Amino acid sequence: MTAHRRLTIGLFGFGVVGEGLYKVLHQTDSLNAQIKKICIKDPGKKRNAPEELFTTDRDELLNDESINVIVEVISEADAAFEIVSTALKNGKAVVSSSKKMISEHLTALLKLQMETGLPFLCESSACASIPVIRNLEEYYDNDLLHSLRAIVNGSTNYILTKMFEEKLDFKAAVIQAQQLGFAEADPTLDVEGWDAAYKWTILLCHAYGIVASTRDILFTGIQNVNENDANVGREKNYEIRLVAQAKKLLNGRIAAFVLPQFVKHDDHLSFVKNEYNGVVIESSFADKQFFYGKGAGSFPTASAVLSDISALRYDYRYEYKKLYHHTPNQLTQDFYVRVYLSFDEWSYIPREKFEWIEEWHAQEGRKYLIAVIHFRHLAEDDWWKKHNTSLILAPDPIIEDMELRKLKKKSLELAGIS
Repeated sequence: MTAHRRLTIGLFGFGVVGEGLYKVLHQTDSLNAQIKKICIKDPGKKRNAPEELFTTDRDELLNDESINVIVEVISEADAAFEIVSTALKNGKAVVSSSKKMISEHLTALLKLQMETGLPFLCESSACASIPVIRNLEEYYDNDLLHSLRAIVNGSTNYILTKMFEEKLDFKAAVIQAQQLGFAEADPTLDVEGWDAAYKWTILLCHAYGIVASTRDILFTGIQNVNENDANVGREKNYEIRLVAQAKKLLNGRIAAFVLPQFVKHDDHLSFVKNEYNGVVIESSFADKQFFYGKGAGSFPTASAVLSDISALRYDYRYEYKKLYHHTPNQLTQDFYVRVYLSFDEWSYIPREKFEWIEEWHAQEGRKYLIAVIHFRHLAEDDWWKKHNTSLILAPDPIIEDMELRKLKKKSLELAGIS
């Protein structure tokens, strides 16, 4: 494709994002792009577009030689992969927003892109309006990128904001998020961390060349965070966020996870509230850079899809430099983390797994402790998710071997043991 070639689009899906894209395309005449056909599931549903645009036959789009771009914004992962793979094989560029599909089929998608040489762009799959994928692809060199910390799920962020600022309990905050359209009728994918984990596997590929699935990343959501945890956070001048984190350790390997975390009030992520997303990228010479924007919604997500469509005019494609032109990084579980745990009974907590306990409170009701533990003790067993236990990482939670030895020595000295 060239910048002068007209983009003729076949659109799959006309929900919140699809309709948003249809509207914004009508406001961007300079793009020289037009939707020729829209494939939908329910032909009887009333839609705000001319009836002749719609079809239930996907082959009308996939086999139409005049359509040179397929935009896929549906929710079913397997159907989305079939559409995307067929489109690429049929010589069409693809734009997708389906994070679950991309995460679950990442290896196959990379292979298809290599075999066909066609663009597959997915900026809208990670943080909606925030252009983080293209920045990671083009701006940050693999060897200079220290860390990523991000809030990538607007639903859980909205719920946590309401728990902190309005002191709502978890269930009331979820109901409010559902009423406002920030959470689905079944909020499991958001609340239990799946949505954030899908997005994190995509960003790890573009940031570090890591091809991983959700099975390779320790994650949970905010389903066990409770009012007591919020109260402890307030007492310590912390807020709680569901944070996706990746950090290059001294041995060159990458620590990566998606877990609730206490953040300090001067942390960039503490300013990310309600349905917004935020990404903090730290590199050798640029120090910290902060990206902030809406992480969901019709127009914010459609704006990212539109940006990808615009890039196709210049035949832009991801080069995956970190994967193909560098030695890809590898994930590791060989590090320690400082954690906060709240629980009902001491008998549920395997105290022998901790390196040490820094603080503990054992009231009659809810109890909590702050301790240092090897990450593998969390990754290899789910005791910390059971029996109404809540785990939240402390600020700056990652501790490497060298730092651990220094901390142990210091603690012994304070205890008067040489």
